[in-house]
Amino acid sequence: MTRRERTVDVLVVGAGPAGLGAAAGLAASGVRRVEVLERDRDPGGIPRHCHHDGFGTRRTTGGLTGPAYARRCAAAAEAAGATLRTGITATGWAGPRTLDTTGPDGLERITARAVVLATGARERPRSARLVPGTRPAGVYTTGELQQAVHLHHQHIGTRAVIVGDEPVSLAAAETLRTAGVRVVARITGLPPEPCAALRPRDRAPLLTRTTVTALTGRPRLTGVAVRHEDGRTTTLPCDTVVFTGDWIPDHELARRGGVVLDPGTRGPAHDAAYRTGANGVFAVGSLLHGGESAETATAEGRAVTAPVLRHLTTGAWPAGRPALAVTEPLQWVAPNLVGPDGEPLPGRLTLRTGRRLTAPLLVVRQDGAVLHRGRLPRTLRPGSSFRLPAGWLVRADRQGGTVQITVG
Repeated sequence: MTRRERTVDVLVVGAGPAGLGAAAGLAASGVRRVEVLERDRDPGGIPRHCHHDGFGTRRTTGGLTGPAYARRCAAAAEAAGATLRTGITATGWAGPRTLDTTGPDGLERITARAVVLATGARERPRSARLVPGTRPAGVYTTGELQQAVHLHHQHIGTRAVIVGDEPVSLAAAETLRTAGVRVVARITGLPPEPCAALRPRDRAPLLTRTTVTALTGRPRLTGVAVRHEDGRTTTLPCDTVVFTGDWIPDHELARRGGVVLDPGTRGPAHDAAYRTGANGVFAVGSLLHGGESAETATAEGRAVTAPVLRHLTTGAWPAGRPALAVTEPLQWVAPNLVGPDGEPLPGRLTLRTGRRLTAPLLVVRQDGAVLHRGRLPRTLRPGSSFRLPAGWLVRADRQGGTVQITVG
């Protein structure tokens, strides 16, 4: 079948909050041909099936529901002049900024002056967590659960176990209650939080220092076998289990294009201007660091406007940027390349830790020189991001070695 070949100014892949934010910002800034590709039937990304409120605000209550927020983002992009095309899948690269696509109208080959990747992230499913046992019905991630409940109105079950204690686990609990499912327990391998009993997050008990060892039942789930770190074991009777958090960037298209991935985030390595290692290819949103809020993704999409405009005007692209890296217990940092200009939005780096840290002293070094030393006056939880002021980036040697962030 012959491919129809076209050109655009900017091609955005992914119509979640980040991609729509980028499209709205670029089209509103005068870029004539901004096109957004979305493989799903509707634009909006994950918020489309998050029916709780709190979107569009920093508060956890109030604001918009997820579907309303998704519609608002899509409407803003279209009102600015961007073209939204749904049901279109980018299948590969035919050149540095040329993508092959497939959709209801056939095959296309689209060449752009700049490409913005906004393909998002997904939760690690049971299979990728290597949980042994049977393969019964009743096993979900939070995203799969929300789609089953809110988009497809499917029957879920009666008793559920939630695996994970990241903030998204509470969204899973709320969705289960909406579906009439009793949450019998939440499970985390992490130690208990101090004073957790004084601020209950839901009515289900939280089993800490506990891991899932197997799923039982066929064809329907009948139980989740767990083990405490002291060796105690038990099986929790249930017909539903939801694996939450543990985000994986949806980086397959980036990888196929030869875009270098960061070993920490597993998303594209990028600098503060969202430039990846591939000339003319930008990346924004959860593709860079999964598990952030929709508002953060939208803000990053908007923030890529100025760097893309500069690239369209000058064609300039930096090379040889030193990496930003972390050591344990820190897990990753974003951005993770030191670019020639600018600080990350909003003047801070985003990091995540693998274990709880109280008022940690963070030290930044490059080639033996200390660029920053400072203590964060707060407690850092695994699974939640924290920020580090980035004013010291101006002192980094753009021709130097890796910039290393450690806990002192």
